[in-house]
Amino acid sequence: MITKIYNKIGWLLGAALLTINCSLFTACDSELDIEKHGNLGSMDTYYTTDDNVNSATASLYLELRSLYFNWYFTKNCLSDDVWSGGGGRGDNAEMEKLNEYTFDADNGMIQSLYSGLYSVIYKANLIIDKVEGETPVMKRAINEAKVFRAWAHFELVTLWGTSPVVDHLLDPSEYRQGNSTPEEHWTLIESDLKTAIESGTLPSKSSANDEETGIRVTKEVAQALLGKAYLFEGKYSEAASMLDNVINSGKYALFTADTYDMQFHAKYNNNCESMFELQKRNDSEQQWNQFDMVFLMQGWRTSVLNYSGQAANVIATGTYGFMNPRKSLYEAFVAREGANGYRLNKTMMTYEQLVDFGVSVQPGQNVYGNEGYFFWKNQSLKEDCVMDFSAFQGLQYINLKMMRYAEVLLLAAEAQFKANNTGKALDYINQIRSRAQETPLASVTMDDIKAEKRLELCNEAVRFQDLVRWGDAQNAMANQGKEIPSFTTNGVQWNFKNETYGFKDRNKLLPIPLKEIELNPNMSKNEGW
Repeated sequence: MITKIYNKIGWLLGAALLTINCSLFTACDSELDIEKHGNLGSMDTYYTTDDNVNSATASLYLELRSLYFNWYFTKNCLSDDVWSGGGGRGDNAEMEKLNEYTFDADNGMIQSLYSGLYSVIYKANLIIDKVEGETPVMKRAINEAKVFRAWAHFELVTLWGTSPVVDHLLDPSEYRQGNSTPEEHWTLIESDLKTAIESGTLPSKSSANDEETGIRVTKEVAQALLGKAYLFEGKYSEAASMLDNVINSGKYALFTADTYDMQFHAKYNNNCESMFELQKRNDSEQQWNQFDMVFLMQGWRTSVLNYSGQAANVIATGTYGFMNPRKSLYEAFVAREGANGYRLNKTMMTYEQLVDFGVSVQPGQNVYGNEGYFFWKNQSLKEDCVMDFSAFQGLQYINLKMMRYAEVLLLAAEAQFKANNTGKALDYINQIRSRAQETPLASVTMDDIKAEKRLELCNEAVRFQDLVRWGDAQNAMANQGKEIPSFTTNGVQWNFKNETYGFKDRNKLLPIPLKEIELNPNMSKNEGW
């Protein structure tokens, strides 16, 4: 029954296309209330069987998977970890604007992420409001949907702050919702996650190595998300207690079965460190159902590189060169670990290391948005591919990671530190450092926690929201976008400049998308937009 949910995704893809463009103010109910073939029934009767409820739950997971690209790239572009990169200036103008802080309220990626989060909420509300009956399948589905709804509202409140709270299927008279307060968001997030945790319907893994149960939301995932929410709210004791529930469960552990970097590859999908991953399948008959551009975008820019030796044998070429590490990130690693740090060298390569591996810049070419550093942790390998399609490398079956246990330990370290439990904070940070093969700390500071979190979770879509809530964003990114580099074998060139750039006060919240403001007279802009 656990794996059955993913076998329905192909069948649901057509139905998902009907709702993929549904946003907060669209009559989504009417789009789905259509005559069905066979015995599926109407929208009001569809959710009365276990099979149909499982199908609806699969559709909810699929909705999140379709959102992952915009969620991942928008948040990473906004951080100080990466250059947007690509093939050259303007290769993806929307990502460049995010990365350089020249974007406005009509940015396409911001709009797509915003509407996509409400599509997740809509799919969750369908289950919560429409499922009838008391079977275990139905009860579990409702509480899984509450976790998804809480997750989406967490992203909305931490990114936009004043976006509408939607806790039910909207009637036509309710489509033009006004702004909500952060407090209203946090109230719903806490309520949904507490209800799901206390329901007794969400399973727990049998052990850290239980790969099957963890392909869906578990009780501990809900606890981790609630602990994270408490931390962002400044409820440090509550956060510490909730996150300790996950740690003390023994159901998750830091990955040590292979080298540090291998946890990011298909061979170790659903490993002991995975809290929540969106599933992919190594199924050649359904390979195009697995297609996405997450790893195609991030792999090194094949068109300007030569590959030989070991690199030619193992690297999945045909990738686009977005999300290149900044020199400042490399220097942050060196400051904590030295240039020979184990975790550093499993996370990124210098150009000299790249050449030793068998990759070099072609004569006369340059690598746009690059200072001579190349991520390794997100580089797809030939063994990760359902099919090694070097012309368009989008057929990996690497699961899409939403949260790792390392993040739970780092959240818990911060919560314990803020709650004046420095002994536990030190223990959790040293668990991270020990896995990184670094000497344990004798004492811990907030700066230690911030530094370890940046290194451990770099380019994993958490940094931007951390910088904002810590009050560090303006200092860290004041000059971001002033100049943009290109790397050549003769060194780094800074050929592109902006007159306006950098994180400003208004960037503490993203703009409510212009489309929403224009269509809804009840919505107000965020301050400064």
